[in-house]
Amino acid sequence: MKRATKQALDTLSAAPESENLLDSASQLSITLEPNDARHLAALCGQLDAHLRQLEERLGVVIRNRSNHFTVSGNSDAAAITIALLDTLYNEACQGIGISPESVHLHLQEADLEHLALHRQQGSGSDVEPITVIRTKRTSIKPRGKNQQAYVRALQRYDINFGIGPAGTGKTYLGVACAVQALLDEQVRRILLVRPAVEAGERLGFLPGDLSQKVDPYLRPLYDALYEMLGFETVTKYIERNIIEVAPLAFMRGRTLNNAFIILDEAQNTTREQMKMFLTRIGFGSTAVITGDATQIDLPRGQQSGLIHATQVLEGVEGITFTWFANKDVVRHPLVQRVVSAYDDFEARSPKLERREP
Repeated sequence: MKRATKQALDTLSAAPESENLLDSASQLSITLEPNDARHLAALCGQLDAHLRQLEERLGVVIRNRSNHFTVSGNSDAAAITIALLDTLYNEACQGIGISPESVHLHLQEADLEHLALHRQQGSGSDVEPITVIRTKRTSIKPRGKNQQAYVRALQRYDINFGIGPAGTGKTYLGVACAVQALLDEQVRRILLVRPAVEAGERLGFLPGDLSQKVDPYLRPLYDALYEMLGFETVTKYIERNIIEVAPLAFMRGRTLNNAFIILDEAQNTTREQMKMFLTRIGFGSTAVITGDATQIDLPRGQQSGLIHATQVLEGVEGITFTWFANKDVVRHPLVQRVVSAYDDFEARSPKLERREP
């Protein structure tokens, strides 16, 4: 299996730069081992839906007889398809579920950079293995170079920033690492923190107690926890204060030891709030600060604490910054196009709709 994949990748890398790959037809094949009917069925999907998904996105034709697959198309797309079939089958053999969503995520990262990494790993060179985060109910695999670097940073350093557009997995991966650390008894509790800032709307008075008032702001964090631990476990942990959810304002005066702390939507913190949060961290704790510098909901004229922190803390030992780009978006394919369209529009019209505070 590895030999066939490596030959396909070498075919791609050996193509002359001047060659028009779109006009270069190729037929590549791979035999997936071990030959297991259940894993092959998971790879192909119901009525070969996963294979059709690969064909539609990459413009190739896939034929298979048992565990032998043949891919026809231009050399670039055929090599990518072979590599994806190999990767997806390996995941199926490891018990990782294959779904249209996971196929889409693999397609999202199926570029030459990813293929080069795949080739290096297959040849046994000194490349760090891809980390799989295992929680109570699911296994999560970081997608692409930035997500992998982000997860490695969360597992090694005490203060980590994840900055980039919506849909890049900043918060989700942070919650996953927090759950894994809790289950492995590396920390005693998880704290989920958000600044309670209205996103361009006036919500007015919110009824209920503190938890009910804050819950709407923290719903994305709850959703991730429910997916990884289950509703009953999350509810039990919250009742025992193993998982604590709180607005940022309630962090003042506390020292947080042996905890995994996630500050989400950090672009909506002020400079003072960011400094206050970073100085709460105690021994045995890990802090993750996530945000999107293009979606700031603070009053006009007030500088974001996230942007200020990147300027102040750059180069400080023990603090990491992971910068995500549009290509890292792992939601619906249109989300990446929407983010890119907004970025392009703002770059063309830097002064449009800008008003002095």
